[in-house]
Amino acid sequence: MADQLEEWKEYYINYKMMKKKVKQYVQQTQNGGKNREQVLKEFSRVLDDQIEKIVLFLLQQQGHLASRIETLGEQRAALMEQSDFSQISQLRDAYREVGYDLVKLLRFLDMNATGIRKILKKFDKRFGYKFTDYYVSTRANHPYSQLQQIFKQVGVVAVVGALSRNLAYLQDHQGSFSSIYDHPSITFKDPVIEQINHSVQKLTHSTNFMQFLGQHALIVPGDMQSGSDLVDDQSYHFLSLLLNLVNTFLYMVNTYIIVPTADDYSVSLGAAATVCGVIIGSMAVAQIFSSVYFSAWSNKSYFRPLVFSSIMLFLGNLLYAVAYDLNSLTVLIVGRLMCGLGSARAVNRRYISDCVPLKTRLQASAGFVSASALGMACGPALAGLLQTKFRIYGLTFNQNTLPGWVMCLAWLVYLFWLWISFKEPGHIATENSVNTQSSDSAHQVSGNLEDGLGQPLLLDAKERHDEDGEDNDDNEEDPEESHKPATSLAAAYRLLTPSVKVQLLIYFMLKFAMEILLSESSVVTTYYFNWTTSTVAIFLAVLGLTVLPVNVIVGTYVTNLFQDRQILVASEIMVLIGIVMSFCFTPQYSVPQYVTSALITFVFAEVLEGVNLSLLSHVMSSRLSRGTYNGGLLSTEAGTLARVAADMMITAAGYLGQSRLLNATLVPSLVICVGSIVATFCTYNSLY
Repeated sequence: MADQLEEWKEYYINYKMMKKKVKQYVQQTQNGGKNREQVLKEFSRVLDDQIEKIVLFLLQQQGHLASRIETLGEQRAALMEQSDFSQISQLRDAYREVGYDLVKLLRFLDMNATGIRKILKKFDKRFGYKFTDYYVSTRANHPYSQLQQIFKQVGVVAVVGALSRNLAYLQDHQGSFSSIYDHPSITFKDPVIEQINHSVQKLTHSTNFMQFLGQHALIVPGDMQSGSDLVDDQSYHFLSLLLNLVNTFLYMVNTYIIVPTADDYSVSLGAAATVCGVIIGSMAVAQIFSSVYFSAWSNKSYFRPLVFSSIMLFLGNLLYAVAYDLNSLTVLIVGRLMCGLGSARAVNRRYISDCVPLKTRLQASAGFVSASALGMACGPALAGLLQTKFRIYGLTFNQNTLPGWVMCLAWLVYLFWLWISFKEPGHIATENSVNTQSSDSAHQVSGNLEDGLGQPLLLDAKERHDEDGEDNDDNEEDPEESHKPATSLAAAYRLLTPSVKVQLLIYFMLKFAMEILLSESSVVTTYYFNWTTSTVAIFLAVLGLTVLPVNVIVGTYVTNLFQDRQILVASEIMVLIGIVMSFCFTPQYSVPQYVTSALITFVFAEVLEGVNLSLLSHVMSSRLSRGTYNGGLLSTEAGTLARVAADMMITAAGYLGQSRLLNATLVPSLVICVGSIVATFCTYNSLY
């Protein structure tokens, strides 16, 4: 590989030799020369030897670095005793030289870790996903595990700590020398330390609060030096990013503002209260289709899709509001469908990944999820404030129609702001100019469109693109074809491995459980507890407000203590417990039982979402990281289908009567949750 250091070439994993071994084993098993068990044992020994070579060299280099730091420490102590500060600068540079050598070692380790993941993936692909399960389960937790030396670098972290402490000690703070241990809340900033920390984080997939939030958006930090970035600080336009975040916020408000009153609205139009499932779910039904065309549209423009989104949402809310005076359930549902057709979340996500500088992208990703969470909380809270009734020019304004009127006004103001403030990104404008100049040839236009589809969605696309290129080099298909993004949902589905399918199932499950909880809350609480609309609104708002605090705790602490797959299983089990606790087992269904079970289900579903999307981004093919039919679209479609299924389930269960509604809707949630847990354990080791 071109990035390998020539002087360390013999210590890298011999990936080409390992690929040849895989091909040989395939032929031998097909010819009957060896059975699968023999292949697993033999290839395990080959990979053990490769890992041992890497680890022994790693320990040797760590020893050299530690020895250099020790020597520099003696020089530093001598300078301190002599109070000779004239050579402090030279000493600091010497420490930095050690730091840059450590960065080289971390890159060496990262390349080998990538090689190990790739060869495990290749073997799984050719042998039915058996090798990773066997290899990881027998090596990962063994007391003499060398695999852990590569994926959990205790020695490297110790060297980083020594460098940070000594560089901080040499940093003059107003005439005194400060220790990083005396001020743990202050992060020491030095260029080499920042490079080292980034390399360690990239290698270990460690996370912090903002990264954890970014995982909810399926926008995952990638290589800081990736060549796929399309924007720099000069072309970055903050107001355009803000408009995308506001669009996300308003859409989530629009989604949930009707939840506390949807049952009352359906009754006022002569339908059953449980028809609220259709009213709420119709927006998700339309979103299934809108996600696809917005994803494709964002290849060519961001401004026009956002304008179209605003107009559709304005008109949809207008129909929702006037349906009361027209006494038409059809108009009401058409209004919600139009709102769903205006869902531009695919555009918002794509703008962040393509048009925001890398150093700001993490904060923007966190802002995307924070805006969603805030909108989810503000929607019901706003509905609780709209408890009034009056008429103007024959139009009724009450708790049922005011959500529509308020959102009409909000989208009208947003559209005006968008029109005067949004700036189309430079690379989009350039592509459009090129497309215009080449419009004489349909073939050229088609080629330009394909180039547009090739823009990355996930930030680590370049790395996984290279990985898939090598993984597909023994296929009979054209290598160029193996690098192209999927061009249809069917093509995207064929790229899904069992691990990806399980993660999408988990995403479906958590969205289904959350939608059941939220959409039927008004009907259930009114039937069992006689809650008013205001009480339901407060309850839903409180649920929404738990999102950010929970993510702070999980993103800052929990993800640094446990592996993602461990958090995944624990969260699934807790969601299962919350669902079981929600069942009405006795005639006296209490408020504490309902509130407690709802909090457990909702909170751990939120935790599960972040970890699930993080794992999804790691196991997904690079061909699903760009283009129209990308991983973000697939996860969005899975979640949207789950919401539609949940809302339809509520309406269907309503025919059994409100007394049976709760248990009837919880049974599917329970079954899907149990199924997802079983599927997780079946693919657990492939999530390493």
